Amino acid sequence: MNNEKLTSHFTAKEMECGCECREVSMNTEFMKKLESARVHADTPFKINSGFRCKEHNKAVGGKPTSAHLTGQAADIVATTSRERHKILFSLVSIGFNRIGIAKKFIHADSDQTKHNRVIWLY
Repeated sequence: MNNEKLTSHFTAKEMECGCECREVSMNTEFMKKLESARVHADTPFKINSGFRCKEHNKAVGGKPTSAHLTGQAADIVATTSRERHKILFSLVSIGFNRIGIAKKFIHADSDQTKHNRVIWLY
């Protein structure tokens, strides 16, 4: 188990690839921004997907240009309206401007090679 701290609130374990490779290649600036959002929300962020290798990304139906591949994305568990509000409000307040909303998670990424100021639904 990799308990190495990436930030005050996030470990390498929770950001590692979901396949057996267990790679952790998170972008440092993305992690600083995610940490700021977590502090702003004053609530834990449970991550269900951080970094993904190409094989795992393909296996879970991720796009070939997914920000998860470059360590610039995370999917944060959000199953209630209150959780979604707290997480979404903090992400936007900190400056995330690429957000996807699903029934059970919120995707946040900081991939500057893609359109910004977008919110999409899954």
